[in-house]
Amino acid sequence: MPAQPVNFALFMFAYYAQAGSFAAYASLFFAARGMSAAQIGVLMSLIQVMRIFGPNLWGWVADHTAQRVRVLRITALAALAAFGGIWYGHTFSQLFVAMVLLNLFTSAQGPLSEALMLAEMKGDLSNYGRVRLWGSIGFIAAVMGAAYGLEWFGVEALAPIVFTLLLCVVGASLRIRAAPHSEAAHAGAPLLGVLRQRAVVAFFASVALMIAAHSALYVFYSLYLERIGYGKPLIGAMWSLGVLAEIVFFYFQAGLFVRFGARRVMLFAFAAAALRFVLIGAGAHSLGWLALAQLLHAASFAAHHSACVITLQRWFSGPLQARGQALFISIGYGVGGTGGALFMTLCWDKLGPGPVYFAAAALAGAGALAAALSFRWQRQG
Repeated sequence: MPAQPVNFALFMFAYYAQAGSFAAYASLFFAARGMSAAQIGVLMSLIQVMRIFGPNLWGWVADHTAQRVRVLRITALAALAAFGGIWYGHTFSQLFVAMVLLNLFTSAQGPLSEALMLAEMKGDLSNYGRVRLWGSIGFIAAVMGAAYGLEWFGVEALAPIVFTLLLCVVGASLRIRAAPHSEAAHAGAPLLGVLRQRAVVAFFASVALMIAAHSALYVFYSLYLERIGYGKPLIGAMWSLGVLAEIVFFYFQAGLFVRFGARRVMLFAFAAAALRFVLIGAGAHSLGWLALAQLLHAASFAAHHSACVITLQRWFSGPLQARGQALFISIGYGVGGTGGALFMTLCWDKLGPGPVYFAAAALAGAGALAAALSFRWQRQG
């Protein structure tokens, strides 16, 4: 067990609470500020776009200076300051600049905190899931709590809610300490040399394809269910069911990885993702099939995420730890998430709602092939 699991759990809780509450309701907040649908789309896209740049920038700074904790605290304080532009911004240009700055800093905090936690665990990831699940708990607690806050006090209440959560992130960052001698770890291979390995290229391709597939959920799931005729309480319940499933997986995952290994778990996650999207596309009119699809979130997200973190340790450890986590976020959620959102939007417009999820299943299948190639080339290497 890491020396400071409570500190990391608190940070995960606060970070994903603010990320979840803002991402879930920012579009409503921007609409209340008078933004058009097109302007809201641009502003919300910056959450994904800045994941391409922010994690790599701050990951490089953290690894280059060997001051990961300090960089984490700086980004937390800077994000708190940048959010003032969201709170007091009323024009599109003001909100655009504020969103760029806010997400430049917040996008780095997830990979930085995970890099610190992995360094603390020194290769023993048996307790990774039980710390990481607090991020999921924070997400669901904040999204549900903020919903009641906005219902009672109006959409403008989102600003003080998110500001308070960002303040909690700052406080949690002050509790984290770097692992003793973690920065003196072995020099390891140069970053460009690692990135040239075909197994690494295939791995990151599989990550981008998996996140692109999940864009069908992140962008259109709520709208899709509403079009079918489900009410908002049931839509919220389906989202909550998925997050609860991932929490359960994170709690029990250690034994599964010991028994089956990262390769089998990851390939199972891709198969579960393909099945999940087919169920949503073909069986969403049945509440039973829809619930089963959401329970598969435990595999398609949680199992995949943990298997990726474990696999990354093969190439990115020691002085490359932060940049490895940064690349995971940038390529997966930045490139994959942005490209997937654009592709799913095209599918929605040209083919209709249902086929979006069959396209997502196809992307998951392509991701499985890339992951299988990566593991084969790892063994050959």
